[in-house]
Amino acid sequence: MTPMIIKVPADQIKDWDSFHTVFQSTLGLAEFYGRNMNAWIDCITYVDDPASGMTGVSVAEGEILTLCIDDAPDFRRRCPEQYETLIECCAFVNYRRMERGAAPVLALMLNGWYERT
Repeated sequence: MTPMIIKVPADQIKDWDSFHTVFQSTLGLAEFYGRNMNAWIDCITYVDDPASGMTGVSVAEGEILTLCIDDAPDFRRRCPEQYETLIECCAFVNYRRMERGAAPVLALMLNGWYERT
């Protein structure tokens, strides 16, 4: 199984509007995407169900979609509310799926916390 890693251009996120624009563009969220975190959770929950039309990006059942945030410390500093909410909502997507008897589908890769010497 090859993991699907999607780089999220978090450097383009400045506020809630740009957060939703970046994720809608990067993940191909549905045209009817409501541009709020409840809608984000709804769309990402079905990332392994391409027939749902919730995302343009999909993984096979049982695989994991990894959202890669480069320079996470900068994102956290610039947009602390969006950063914390992203972490919470990623966890909630997996929780929601597990409550329904499905496997987790989402991982978050936060790069930039440690510098190599």
